[in-house]
Amino acid sequence: MSAITLQKSERGWIIELPDDFAEQIGVEKGSIAVLYGGDGRIESEIIKPPSPELEKAIERIHEKYKDTFAEMKRLGD
Repeated sequence: MSAITLQKSERGWIIELPDDFAEQIGVEKGSIAVLYGGDGRIESEIIKPPSPELEKAIERIHEKYKDTFAEMKRLGD
């Protein structure tokens, strides 16, 4: 059995779903689950991985604005 790592975000906790579990519940491999809690309950949302087209767009935008992103990170924005 392997441990699952939770990452805290503003809206909840993020879990990267293991491929075998994603397959078992019928979602795409590489999907993540976001857990929300309150009033003694836990709810979840499944977010599928980005498409290859979106990945290419992200890479293109990052390359174009990498200096701007670096400056924003330096300033803490």
